Amino acid sequence: MKNKICFLFLFVIVNLAAKAQQDPQFSFYEQARLVYNPGYAGTSGAISGLILNRTQWSGLEGAPKSMVFSVESTTDLGGIKSGIGLNIIRDELGFEKNTLVNLNYAYLVQTDYGDLGIGASLGIFNKAIDGEWTVPDGEYWVLSDGYLPSGSVSEIALDFGFGLFLKSNNYFAGISVTHVNQAKISFSDDAYTFYTRHYYFSGGYTIQMPNPLFSLQPSVLYKTDLAGSQLDLNGDIIYNERFTGGIGYRLDDGLIFRFSVILNNGLKAGYAYDLTTSALGAYSSGSHELFLSYSFAVQKSRNKKYKSVRYL
Repeated sequence: MKNKICFLFLFVIVNLAAKAQQDPQFSFYEQARLVYNPGYAGTSGAISGLILNRTQWSGLEGAPKSMVFSVESTTDLGGIKSGIGLNIIRDELGFEKNTLVNLNYAYLVQTDYGDLGIGASLGIFNKAIDGEWTVPDGEYWVLSDGYLPSGSVSEIALDFGFGLFLKSNNYFAGISVTHVNQAKISFSDDAYTFYTRHYYFSGGYTIQMPNPLFSLQPSVLYKTDLAGSQLDLNGDIIYNERFTGGIGYRLDDGLIFRFSVILNNGLKAGYAYDLTTSALGAYSSGSHELFLSYSFAVQKSRNKKYKSVRYL
């Protein structure tokens, strides 16, 4: 009985930590829009690929580590202007290892306010638990009782998402929901978890400065699962449509410093550092995030390989 209580207590604690961040968070959320909004697929008017790696709360054992590979493109399917995309997302948190692979489709509509993407995603979610990672020393931790997995176990589930994304030359706005079906994953009769719906609201606007080489871009991302929420506020300065630097604030979590540069026509790289201001700051040296992306135009008649440095 003690073994069962100890395991259930541990499982509840870990799930509370996981529920606070079931979806990985990114400081370069504008670069990883397809991760949380399928409506973004195809709205860039280019074929775009992204590799992103994030190490959160560096120095804290079991802290989240996330990696993303994403590609999206505009296309014509049966004469219908559309966007398609693929996400491969790997997220580690404590003894959990989560992998999501999904396909994204967006129906693209030209409106008086900009290009609108109405999208949906369908994917497979794999959750794996490493039982050996969780086992401390002590007489109450006996692996033979069957409640605590002694090795790696994993389960898979279907995952659905939906989103709207609107983009013009000067602004963008999006609304989306992930884990629409709230899939349940069970490892035993006593241990299970499910994915709650996460709602995302994003927006940004580009302000041209008196000096034509400079522009200012404030942006915001609000995310909630209706039990908790998080707000990201960012302000970036863009120089010559090539260099971008900015600072942001994640409410009750930390300050964000980020920089990106176009290395070549369509090739872009960036680095972000999060200075943790919450209680976790005493145990962490901050968070680090790197990305590399490449975009080239679908229409051969275009001279530039990228459509807009602001919203790629």
